[in-house]
Amino acid sequence: MTLGVAEVFTTTAALGVLGGAALLPAALAVFGIPLPIQLVTFAFAAAAGIVLVRPVALRHMQRPQLERFGIDALVGKRAYVVREVTDRDGLVRIDGDEWTARSFDESTVIPVGAAVDVMRISGTTAFVYPRE
Repeated sequence: MTLGVAEVFTTTAALGVLGGAALLPAALAVFGIPLPIQLVTFAFAAAAGIVLVRPVALRHMQRPQLERFGIDALVGKRAYVVREVTDRDGLVRIDGDEWTARSFDESTVIPVGAAVDVMRISGTTAFVYPRE
């Protein structure tokens, strides 16, 4: 039980395997099997679990994130200009929220009402490029 709780905080996949391996000797103890046999059973189950289960668990934990969250999810979205956007100032609406904006291309001035693409986010400023 303690190993299972500790696994939640470590994410190594080793303590959970050892906790699962401890269930086998516990079951043997219920039936009165002698302690040396319980210890051998635990050692075998722990070794098998670490060799077989841990690599699979680690592979699943290390998968890349499939969805973007937070400000990363805004990159590539369509936005609308609320106040003229230049390389120094501007305001756009992205998904109903207003963001300070700058033109992605320094020489471009984007008029109010134009649709733009969010190219990147830096802090609270969206760098946008006009849609054509």
